[in-house]
Amino acid sequence: MHLHKHLMVLLVILGSTISCSSYINHHHPAFNQVLPAPPRTLLAQDQPQPQQFNVDDYGATANGTDDSQAFMEAWRNACNSSNGTEFVVPENKVYHLKPITFSGPCNPNLRVKVYGTIKASSHRSDYDEDRRHWITFEDLDNFFVEGGGTINGNGRIWWIKSCKVDDTQPCIGAPTALTFRNCKNLRLNNIRIKNPQQIHLTIQNSTNVIASNLRVIAPANSPNTDGFHISGSKNVQIMDSIARTGDDCVSIVNGSSNVVIRKIVCGPGHGISIGSLGKNNSEDFVSNVLVDKVVLTNTTNGVRIKSWQGGSGYAKNIKFQNIIMRNVTNPIIVDQNYCDRKEACPEQDSAVQMQNVVYRNIRGTSNSEVAINFDCSKTFPCRTILLDNIVLNREGDEGDTKASCSNVMLATRGEVAPNCE
Repeated sequence: MHLHKHLMVLLVILGSTISCSSYINHHHPAFNQVLPAPPRTLLAQDQPQPQQFNVDDYGATANGTDDSQAFMEAWRNACNSSNGTEFVVPENKVYHLKPITFSGPCNPNLRVKVYGTIKASSHRSDYDEDRRHWITFEDLDNFFVEGGGTINGNGRIWWIKSCKVDDTQPCIGAPTALTFRNCKNLRLNNIRIKNPQQIHLTIQNSTNVIASNLRVIAPANSPNTDGFHISGSKNVQIMDSIARTGDDCVSIVNGSSNVVIRKIVCGPGHGISIGSLGKNNSEDFVSNVLVDKVVLTNTTNGVRIKSWQGGSGYAKNIKFQNIIMRNVTNPIIVDQNYCDRKEACPEQDSAVQMQNVVYRNIRGTSNSEVAINFDCSKTFPCRTILLDNIVLNREGDEGDTKASCSNVMLATRGEVAPNCE
């Protein structure tokens, strides 16, 4: 099925496609008020000083030995202290931690101030009990992490053992550097995460999250080092941040809705990705996603939606807009036949439905001939897709770009180049 510039499809899109911002504002009026409004500002001399719990006061030495116990003791005291307490990691020091979980519930408005560097243990045996997490914050409400410091995952000891680097190694995964799980009203600001074991930052099963002024940085050849990974979470904003990774700069997976990605600089990496969805015949859902004012440079993909055959569910009400691409290999790609295996994946009938997707004001250069690629399912074609003011030229003027469009109900508006024939 391949409909190009079909009037009925265009009318359907214009009538039914909902911009993420208007959808969120209409259906979720509290979305832009993620955290409760602060109380009336007091004069400086009247403001109480927050009680601080400095990890040094609990025995942290920052001398290359394990500081996990000191961090945990400081956390327990800060968690149980009064409203507005600060957990402090001092500047100009490097603290070493084994896998550690900071659990709530705690008194509200607890702030973690990371001024120095926290570095992961270099002993892989320290992760025998849980290979998938290093630093975890869980079950917290009205919680802040800030300070300008660095979270260093010490990832190189994991990358060399990855099956994507050494095919003699088993594919068993590695820890996420920083995980927030089951949190509400979470704010992250001005933190650097570098060289993670695998994913930099995961937001999992959380609600009302604002993350800003973050830098997530790993080499281009580091395996599976996604930057921002959003899973099962609602009302999430990631903005004004930099992602230089060996995998997706941003990945949004099952159970996520009302997600805004704005003013992100991405590259190197694999771009902005929704999915993969439907793996192992699962039923997955992602909806109401806005990606706005993003710059992608030298990335493998630009904006991608991907799902495995055999899955079910949907990815819908998605808008990619105001995006600049520079030397991107696959600028716009929808893949309902995703297969991350060396051997061919068997063809299956079911698929995750892709619908109500808008691409608007996207310009730049493609490093490959195919700048727009819709590889959609025969049985569940991509529906109500709009291309609006899209211009993607070949990098270095090495010829024309083209679009490959299979099983997609597509409409266009304004200038669109390349275009589906």
